[in-house]
Amino acid sequence: MESQEIKPSTPQDEHIVENRELNIWEALIPVFALVGMLAYNVYTYGEDALSGSNQFVLLMGAAVAAIVGFFNKVKFDQMLEEVAENIKSTSSSILILLMVGALAGTWLISGIIPTMIYYGLQVLNPSIFLAACVIICAIISVATGSSWTTSATVGIALIGIADALGVPLGMTAGAILSGAYFGDKISPMSDTTNLAPAMAGTDLFTHIRYMLLTTTPTIIVTLIVFIIIGLNLETHGAADTHLILQDIKSAFNVSPWLFLVPIIVIVLIVKKTSPLVALLVGTLLGGVAALVFQPGIVTTIGGGSTLDFTTGYKGIMNAITIDTAVPTDNEALQGLFKAGGMSKMLGTIWLILCAMTFGGIMDAIGALTTISKALLKLFHTTFGLFASTVASCLALNITASDQYLAIVVPGKMYAKAFKEKGLAPENLSRTLEDSGTV
Repeated sequence: MESQEIKPSTPQDEHIVENRELNIWEALIPVFALVGMLAYNVYTYGEDALSGSNQFVLLMGAAVAAIVGFFNKVKFDQMLEEVAENIKSTSSSILILLMVGALAGTWLISGIIPTMIYYGLQVLNPSIFLAACVIICAIISVATGSSWTTSATVGIALIGIADALGVPLGMTAGAILSGAYFGDKISPMSDTTNLAPAMAGTDLFTHIRYMLLTTTPTIIVTLIVFIIIGLNLETHGAADTHLILQDIKSAFNVSPWLFLVPIIVIVLIVKKTSPLVALLVGTLLGGVAALVFQPGIVTTIGGGSTLDFTTGYKGIMNAITIDTAVPTDNEALQGLFKAGGMSKMLGTIWLILCAMTFGGIMDAIGALTTISKALLKLFHTTFGLFASTVASCLALNITASDQYLAIVVPGKMYAKAFKEKGLAPENLSRTLEDSGTV
């Protein structure tokens, strides 16, 4: 558990007013109210809760916090100041999320992501099938930023191949999920990977480096276990990926040259270029690659009959900004052959803004300070603080059934406690994603 000297207090801390300090029960009233409302809201709306109702519940939680603040004579203007400071601190993360959506769009229509899948599926061999599933799903999850999309598309295809080979389907599902979640947790294109550092107050690539400290040993052990299992499995047949590969080639112009774009982006990241710059370069290069390698797809998305300047412009801009899909008859690939562009990220951005409103008011009324002091008294050791954070993330995942809220709420609650312990914010962001993203 790494620690480093923490920077001096931020302007956000300077806006907190000096009023009567809340007792722990007063400070927890908004938290209990929020968790209760979230639990009922998720029960009512199910999978649709993140479409807007959860965001409004966060604002209702902020309203409860404001009422507690009014009783403590905290002025409403002071609460708004703190909210503004909180939202300002996430502006970079919001822009990164928008650029991630844009990059996903151009990397789809340019054929970059399908090309990764095409070459990845060709490495399958019965004796290393399970380990190959982990690696393929990890690579695709890093490229797409979504463990769910990877599992629901390539994962389903791999299940079919496993059935043909006689590989146990339960083990195959475990290998698929292992790779998919590993990739999701370290992908700069993942919304949760961007959300965790935004809540903890660190930058994206520092967070990813810290994530590697826990995910790398895990994936190495996982690979070793699946390799041992694979070498001792009795299988039959061969990996028939012919139809999938054929469908990818029929929809896209697959070329190894397309790997140049992600390689350039990786080089920029290694050289510690700003994430926004790296993602913007990747998006623009993806657009150029789409015009060069997939002119037919760009023409279709642009709504034209021939590729001219206007059609090309509209095709690339549509991929960057809105939902786009490349037609395919293969149901297993339909999920991978579509992207949401920048618009897909608006739900997460909406959630961040509402969460920052709740956190800002909690900060302004002194509730987070009180909770932080109570946590430090309760958990005297650094290990205890980490354990409490993990438990809070798991509890919120169970009650609210929402991994985003399992990152947002504990992130705001524990930020001050980690700071008081002298722990760098990336320790918190890593813990949030290790235990909140499931």
